[in-house]
Amino acid sequence: MSRRSLRLRLALAGVVSCGLALIFAFFGLSLLFERHVERRILDELTVHLDQVIAGLDRTANGHIDVLRLPADPRFRMPLSGLYWQIDVEGTQRFSRSLWDTALTLPDIHRPGVQQASIAGPAGVSLIAVVRDITTEARLGHTPVQAAVAIDRSVIDQATAAYRRDMIPYLALLAAVLLIASMIQIFIGLQPLADLRRRITLIRNGSVDRLGEAFPDEVLPLTVEVDALLQVRDDQLQRARERASALAHGFKTPLQVLTGDVSRLEAAGQAAIAKDLDTVIKAMRRLVDHEMTRARIAVSGHRASSDLAKVAAGVIAVARRTPDGQRIDWKMKLQGPLLVRMDADDLAEVLGNLAENAMRYGKSEVTVYAGRDAEFVVAEFIDDGPGIPEEQLQHVLRRGNRLDTTSGGAGLGLAICESIIQTSGGTIALENMHPGLRVRLALPAASAVRSSS
Repeated sequence: MSRRSLRLRLALAGVVSCGLALIFAFFGLSLLFERHVERRILDELTVHLDQVIAGLDRTANGHIDVLRLPADPRFRMPLSGLYWQIDVEGTQRFSRSLWDTALTLPDIHRPGVQQASIAGPAGVSLIAVVRDITTEARLGHTPVQAAVAIDRSVIDQATAAYRRDMIPYLALLAAVLLIASMIQIFIGLQPLADLRRRITLIRNGSVDRLGEAFPDEVLPLTVEVDALLQVRDDQLQRARERASALAHGFKTPLQVLTGDVSRLEAAGQAAIAKDLDTVIKAMRRLVDHEMTRARIAVSGHRASSDLAKVAAGVIAVARRTPDGQRIDWKMKLQGPLLVRMDADDLAEVLGNLAENAMRYGKSEVTVYAGRDAEFVVAEFIDDGPGIPEEQLQHVLRRGNRLDTTSGGAGLGLAICESIIQTSGGTIALENMHPGLRVRLALPAASAVRSSS
């Protein structure tokens, strides 16, 4: 997959966005859980604080102390992490869990239960709830500051355990999100794949326009492309009309010149008449050539014809010509063979090749047609003298003639190459020693060519 691939870009964006979302979710959920645990612990500490305050009473020697201890056994275990303490009458009373360490309570002195972070035994961090009260009358309305605290590591340990439990689920969620992202990319880019297939159908000649069966986001593009295709067709039609007008404009002068050739021959000017006739034929071939190009430009990409059927018709006509009657025609046609070419254009190509083959072949011409991957292949093989190797690359150029005695304009193979290339095919010449093979590769009407 190329770095320019839209699918790759969307996939990378999906991976990055999913990764960032999961990272934020991990820390966000951890913070949320930590706050939740902290609130639960503060509620629990408040309950313990109420029990401590409810347990205040005077001892036998008259001091105020917590006589009814909270039920949680951790208050009786040394350094258990859960502690209570009261400051009353200038002294501290504290739980057995503090052992011999007193807490430094904050100087808050506000009504209600207050939260605070204080230092505990060995410098550990504690979270505490503190409340200032005044005892009831039987205890002498004595001011008391009571506090219950717990080691903050309890919250940290619970949060760490929650994170460990959360990681597998986040990994599973990441996999689900990535799969969903891939499905979303596939569905989201499907209209582009449909657009590509539709363009291929236009190129193959199956349809004329993209149409409007696309999502709203793609539809403006297809509408513009269809408008561009319409403009192109209009321009090609006008070009064809101009070429036709030009051809008709040449037609009358050429007919007049043809009459001049007859008059020159009658007047005994045979040499001049022959030269003029040669020029007239060359001009007609040129006009026919340009008309052919104009016709292909307009309809070639939408045309379709059966090569085997056209080839059989061309050979049937060639057999009735003087040159064709002396040739042993061997047909190897594996039809039907549909190609993306107008039947008239295909007949002109095959006719030129058949004419050359029977003109230069000694006694035998083999005509083959079959499939080769996405192309339809046609071959004309004669047993003639062939073409000098140094001329093989030049014979297809317009006006290049190896045989200057036939009276042609040197346009036959050039016209063939022009038609074939316009239709998306290729033509190749190869000496067979003896003979010459001309091989055509034409795009099949049902083939889908990939774009590079």
